[in-house]
Amino acid sequence: MTGYGLLAACFVFVGLSGSLVAWADAPGSVLLFLRFAIAAALLGLVFGLRRPLQALRRRELWPRLLLIGLLDGGSLLAYFYAIRATGVAVATFLFFTQPVWVALLAPRLLKAPTERLVYVALGVSLAGLGVILAPGLTGGGVSLSVAGVAVGLFAGVLYALFQLLVKHLTRELASSTIVTLECMLDAVVVLPPALWQFAVAGVALTSHDWVSAVLLGVFSTALAYSFWVEGVGRVPVQHSSILGFITPVAAPLFAWVLLGEQVTLGTAVGGALILAAGALVALWGRPDAGAEPAL
Repeated sequence: MTGYGLLAACFVFVGLSGSLVAWADAPGSVLLFLRFAIAAALLGLVFGLRRPLQALRRRELWPRLLLIGLLDGGSLLAYFYAIRATGVAVATFLFFTQPVWVALLAPRLLKAPTERLVYVALGVSLAGLGVILAPGLTGGGVSLSVAGVAVGLFAGVLYALFQLLVKHLTRELASSTIVTLECMLDAVVVLPPALWQFAVAGVALTSHDWVSAVLLGVFSTALAYSFWVEGVGRVPVQHSSILGFITPVAAPLFAWVLLGEQVTLGTAVGGALILAAGALVALWGRPDAGAEPAL
């Protein structure tokens, strides 16, 4: 249950990111770079005595570590593009198809069979997500551009592969090593588009931007990613991916508290379905057969 608790806390912190991005003025890729750079610096200080960079001495790990940064950074950039091309509702729905890809790919890539309960919980979660996003999906402002839909689906696939790769690495590396290197590599991956977008925007960073970047780096990245990597090493990756639906439940609550946005009845009903799906896998799912890593 420690693993499920860590994952739940992680996805609540991630749910805060949408409100912080909306509150700031800086371009999305600039905020992404700042949050990963701040998180990497903080994690380097916290885990410095554990020497997380020692893993770089193992050259056989380099391809997988580089792939982590490309998959995570690439999925976020693709998601941001999908938001611009199709709107928040469609892009979010497409991005959160990632548990489907995890359930289908985990038996093939990790030799970890997907239990039937996962498919039940997945159906309940997707139904809850559909209820939450129904106004945006059915409204007249929805744009189903072919490029936007394709990139949105691609973002979900990339994030699913990222989760599977991290799950595989938890069998070899400490979670502190994985999360520190991940944030460093993510910062490198998003730096080129951040520099380009910052130059095109031609604006100076405001106080809102810096406050948002620090909060994103500390809570939605350093803490959230640490909890996630530690948690994903303790539970089946199919379960952790379904618990990710907590993020679209937490996001409207943060938007209500911080930005004054209204929480609708559909959001409450959809959120209840998603939380029920999380309870299904946490209480009745089969525990992971792998050994639990040390905190």
